[in-house]
Amino acid sequence: MKMDAGGFGVGGGVPATMQAVVAKGAGFENLEVATVAVPEPGADQLLARVDAAGVCTSILKLVAQGPEHTFINGWDMGRWPVILGDEGAVTIVKVGKNLAGRYSAGERFAIQPAVGVGPMLHRERYRNGGEGMHKCAVGYTLPGHLAEYILIQEEVLAAECLLPLPSEEMGYFEVSMAEPISCIYSAQERNYHIVKDGPHGARRGQLGLLPGGVAVVVGAGAMGRMHAELALRFGPRVLIVSDLQRERLDRTVQCIGAKAAERGTRLVCAEAGRLEEAVRRESAGAGADDIILAVGVRGVQQAAIGLLADGGVANLFGGLPKGSHILELDALAVHYREIKLVGSSGGDPSDMAATLEAIHAKDIDAGNYVAAVGSLDNAIDVLKMIKETRIDGKAILYPHVKGMPLRMVEQWDVEAERELLGSGTSGR
Repeated sequence: MKMDAGGFGVGGGVPATMQAVVAKGAGFENLEVATVAVPEPGADQLLARVDAAGVCTSILKLVAQGPEHTFINGWDMGRWPVILGDEGAVTIVKVGKNLAGRYSAGERFAIQPAVGVGPMLHRERYRNGGEGMHKCAVGYTLPGHLAEYILIQEEVLAAECLLPLPSEEMGYFEVSMAEPISCIYSAQERNYHIVKDGPHGARRGQLGLLPGGVAVVVGAGAMGRMHAELALRFGPRVLIVSDLQRERLDRTVQCIGAKAAERGTRLVCAEAGRLEEAVRRESAGAGADDIILAVGVRGVQQAAIGLLADGGVANLFGGLPKGSHILELDALAVHYREIKLVGSSGGDPSDMAATLEAIHAKDIDAGNYVAAVGSLDNAIDVLKMIKETRIDGKAILYPHVKGMPLRMVEQWDVEAERELLGSGTSGR
């Protein structure tokens, strides 16, 4: 049998049933690792093997809201359970007859889960027949990655959300990590600075963090550390990372300290109570050119806005909970000092494609942010760990590894993944 880069067989028989993590309604009591039928792709669909899948924090919102979630929109989850999982790496195993010639078994892809078209199938299952829906999502009413196989429906292809890889040698976990990292990539492109080439030059907008400037990342959890590593692409003179927990700051230095030094960026870690002092010192009193707020805490966001330099940008990456989501804005600072506030709520296919390239080019080491590996059996426990903030990083699950206890890791790489799959994979 032909073997792919991860050691999986390509072209072997597809079983009739599979394991999948399904939700039958709101609440953890309605989650189950179930045995379900492997779907047969229609003429305009693909069936893919899921090689690795991430467990995303956003699943908790679906678990809490059930059919009231925007992307579920009244879909009866008890009657038509949904397969969870918006992050993953896939390999095509079956091609619908109308797609022959465009896709082949053995090709590897990533899927952008935020699908920019309304539902094309089963519209009658949505509230008001899906009227007004301009988006749907993988891992919601479109089949998700927390399964051994995934049906890639017409919506994914119509929205151009099936992304080829820059290299077949990429690890499965690296491809799975592209989705959360693409949210970081997208957010940083929302920052912009007005620049001029001399006093008489025309003003122009420059996307991204200010090269040679002072950049701040508030929050050194996994997403904050991803922000810090990707921020190095822009070449800030100083990168300040702040957090309440000293161990998170130490982890930041461990992950990106050497890379920052190689790229000529001074990395400064400041505990939360000393952030203002660090900004003042490193900017000679001018303030921060870019502040990325990777924590959803109102008081922290409010205080950080006051640390901006003239023309500085605050990126409200961490969403605030309803009820405490109103910030006060100094209109004089906007008027006279030209500060700016920006935000984003995820990426699109272009961000996913660029992120895959960034991972391949080692602009970011996806393995720095893997905290655990396991099998589908661990999915519900991982969701509970995320809810209880007992995991600082991403859990990568391998659907074709059976009965593996969840293993906590400090770092993950392609060699470790191949060793795991070579020693513990069954049901390929």
